[in-house]
Amino acid sequence: MMNSDIKLGIVGTNFVSDWFADSVAASEGIECAAVYSRKTETGSAFAEKHGIPSVFTDYGRFLSSGIDAVYIASPNACHFRQAEEALRRGLHVIVEKPATTTEEEFNALTKTADENDVVLLEAMRPVHDPVIKAIREKIGSLGQLRRAVLEFCQYSSRYDRFKKGEIMNAFDPSLGNAAVMDIGVYAIETAVMLFGKPESVRSSSYLLSNGMEGMGTAFLGYGGFDAEIVYSKIHDSVTPSYITGENGSVIIGKISTGENVSVKMRGECAVALMPERSDLDPTYNMKYEISDFVKAVRGEIAADEYREYTRVTLAVIDEIRRQSGIEFK
Repeated sequence: MMNSDIKLGIVGTNFVSDWFADSVAASEGIECAAVYSRKTETGSAFAEKHGIPSVFTDYGRFLSSGIDAVYIASPNACHFRQAEEALRRGLHVIVEKPATTTEEEFNALTKTADENDVVLLEAMRPVHDPVIKAIREKIGSLGQLRRAVLEFCQYSSRYDRFKKGEIMNAFDPSLGNAAVMDIGVYAIETAVMLFGKPESVRSSSYLLSNGMEGMGTAFLGYGGFDAEIVYSKIHDSVTPSYITGENGSVIIGKISTGENVSVKMRGECAVALMPERSDLDPTYNMKYEISDFVKAVRGEIAADEYREYTRVTLAVIDEIRRQSGIEFK
């Protein structure tokens, strides 16, 4: 159990790391103490921007710098190795989604975390967000569920360059990238949190010229209804997600940030589920995963429930990859 502020080291300097560092600065019980980057220039620029005192380009030295925990936001293919080394050194780890590229890897990390008595948590914003928890509580009033469509389609800022022949990290499958890993995981893990482990999985994907999955659809079977998962890195969503039962529906504007969530019971007008939620800054709901991480490190909550969501989600993604021929090479 830790009572002083957690000294956090950040791995990676992309825009998600920017959001995370800003959210840490606005959170209690944790502070950014170091950053690891492959290049001194990018690490130093990131550190200066966020007021971080130490910069490292050697991962071993970074882990030995006196930090208590690590936030990993490197390419997907690096998550397992970097998390495993940190856990073996007795450091707590919060790792960006997807936590690993396979369920098998995540199970190995969980074992290592338990053996070293440290916390392992995936940085998956929706499952820590009160609005998604409120949706789960509301589902019972919808009656027998008949259909769910969880959609997250977001045109990648790197896609235009891909179409011109430049393969950036976001479209490089050798780094563990695919639309299901980068985008679909939000919708899948939300479904797992709301409905549990699916009884069946059916999927199809569209692969780009270099084997990168650009978009896909999956049907998660839950007995009386299917949860349709729609995701893409090559076009935007134009419709919200929704969960429909015989008595009413929940409409979700955006899965990742929990924006514009409303409830419409049969024969009634739609009403906002959490009308007080007005701050829609992209970093807004990162504070919830950070808060839960701090509580887990302090021994105030257990991470087991969240780790199970991650494990089941990765098992679903393994099956989607098998059916759709998504390879990381």
